[in-house]
Amino acid sequence: MISPTFPAELKAALDARLQGFSRTDAAQRSQKISTTYRAGGGSGTIKSEADALAYALARMPATYAAVAASLSALIEIAPDLAPETLLDVGAGPGTASWAAAEAFSSLQDFTLLDANATLSRLALELARDSSRLSGCRYLPGDAAANLAEVSQADLVVASYVIGELGESDQRKLAETMWAKARHALVVIEPGTPAGYARILALRQQLTAAGAFVAAPCPHEKPCPLIAPDWCHFNQRLPRSQAHRQIKGAEVPFEDERFIYVALTRAPPAARGPRVLAPPDVGKAEITAKLCTEDGVALAKVPRRDKAAYAGARRWRWGDAVLSES
Repeated sequence: MISPTFPAELKAALDARLQGFSRTDAAQRSQKISTTYRAGGGSGTIKSEADALAYALARMPATYAAVAASLSALIEIAPDLAPETLLDVGAGPGTASWAAAEAFSSLQDFTLLDANATLSRLALELARDSSRLSGCRYLPGDAAANLAEVSQADLVVASYVIGELGESDQRKLAETMWAKARHALVVIEPGTPAGYARILALRQQLTAAGAFVAAPCPHEKPCPLIAPDWCHFNQRLPRSQAHRQIKGAEVPFEDERFIYVALTRAPPAARGPRVLAPPDVGKAEITAKLCTEDGVALAKVPRRDKAAYAGARRWRWGDAVLSES
């Protein structure tokens, strides 16, 4: 499992650029950016270096944590995956590339694509002193329009980007990203019903084109969940003092709700049921909601079965249950 917190190099690089940056100003800029995103807008409101820093301070930690959790799930199901090249679609300040570098020591080549020049400058500044990302390439251009010109990569990652597009452009982007993915594609979206719907549509489109689902689903069948239920997961991450200040928060942690799909060219060697909600640990048994190859099931593990109960005690929301327990 990749840590949900920034690697030391990224933390140091970001902290250096935040020296003397007004937290009050950052909070105001961050609120404006968040309002635009919630209204269905994109990163166009990020126009200055101060805007980019405010965005990075407010959103990079949670985005990093969600991408790290998604890549961890892919590695668990496909442990032999060793990509050497990465394509980060809608890269913003490069968050997903940093997470991928932590996940895969095999990565040697990083290509980042984003239309926002301000975020791209910040990404290159943050990567400059990195032992892994210092030679990354940042390509300007809109993901939906310019991706066709980019070379293939072993691993393609797109985090929190498809929601900025209309439905027809989402389908086009999904098709192009899959064409660019030599071995695997990972797409992450907010853990909302709308984010789930976008992931579901992409999953359906690409499995019909021959993709295999490595995670979170243990199958390529239609999702068995019925509205108003939806699939999503949670990653808890610690908040720095600056992060708490810009968010106006008192609690020292943040819970990032997200949904993802990891698709591979080769069929996964082994998949297991996925825990869809926090298990209920009772006095007599543990009850867990699982997505299985045969649909959604409630697993009940009695306390008297000590070995199975001990295993179930370790289940967490989002885990794959790969052992017989």
